[in-house]
Amino acid sequence: MDITLKNISKHFGHFHALDSIDLQIQSGELIALLGPSGSGKTTLLRIIAGLEFADAGAVYFGGEDVAATPLRKRQIGFVFQHYALFKHMTVGDNVSFGLRIRKGEVRPDKVAIRRRADELLDLVQLSGLGDRYPHQLSGGQRQRVALARALAIEPKVLLLDEPFGALDAKVRKELRQWLRELHQQTGVTTLFVTHDQEEALELADRVVIMNGGRIAQVGSVDEVYEQPASPKVFDFLGSTNRIPVVQRENSLVIGDQHIASYSGDYTGNVTVYVRPSDLRVAGDDDAGFEAIVLNVQRTGPIVRATVEVQYTGQRISVEMPHLHHDVKKLHAQQKLRLRLMQFSVFAAEANSTVESALVPPHLIGRERLRLA
Repeated sequence: MDITLKNISKHFGHFHALDSIDLQIQSGELIALLGPSGSGKTTLLRIIAGLEFADAGAVYFGGEDVAATPLRKRQIGFVFQHYALFKHMTVGDNVSFGLRIRKGEVRPDKVAIRRRADELLDLVQLSGLGDRYPHQLSGGQRQRVALARALAIEPKVLLLDEPFGALDAKVRKELRQWLRELHQQTGVTTLFVTHDQEEALELADRVVIMNGGRIAQVGSVDEVYEQPASPKVFDFLGSTNRIPVVQRENSLVIGDQHIASYSGDYTGNVTVYVRPSDLRVAGDDDAGFEAIVLNVQRTGPIVRATVEVQYTGQRISVEMPHLHHDVKKLHAQQKLRLRLMQFSVFAAEANSTVESALVPPHLIGRERLRLA
């Protein structure tokens, strides 16, 4: 089932929750609605479900306008963050609830209902647990029951609101992979809300990044991560170093140090955005900038260092896999040169600080510099 949103707006009193949202979702896609608290992602999900109604705009399911159609008629499966299971019902009865409350000819017989519940419990890897009660299950198992219940009615669209937010990190990671496999098996058009960048990038076919009630960027995982449309998008998708530099002709410089080749329409003060994992120790013939290592932390497979840029005195972060050959050069008080593997460049106002370069943002470009 494809979904089209046109000019969706929603107010709560004086608060503008959504502002003219346009979005096209293809049938069978797995879409992440990603953004900080208050960005409008849950409100948008609830409008798609029919739990909220937009003040303006239209929602189309397969070309049919359903903006005024109530939830019960939209064939939506909805999964809440805190499961919302019926405590007094068995797992099997929870899964089959949507089928048992149907009326008339659309209600399957008891044998068919039980068979469907067993099939779904097998699908979500909970075979044999149908006679248990929710309190006898782990958090991850209860979330699987909630998903099975949503799938029981054979929905055209599956909506999930922070589905793994109540679970610990290890269980969340396991369930992300499981949900991806489940989606591949069912092919149901699926949207999920999350504020977890890793979750969105790992699961989704496309990511819709929201901020302030608007869509900041829509694209594949590679597109939003490698080609962020603004500083805020770059910031939201992971750890960020912001380095004020100057563009002179086809070169980015810090003081008299050439740090990268870059050709853009803008000349003057710019801000380089680079992720800690995209910095490496420069060789003798590499462009780069001088820095001194302040401290080093080794946390499992990642080595993190804080360094001070020599010309500006600015502190930035560097991350490397613990087996990378550059790690041995990271020691407190070590002087070294760093190079940019890939980075984004955004315009900065003259004489601005790094922070003031965020508003208003103007994307100049994205350069990818690969390791030799």
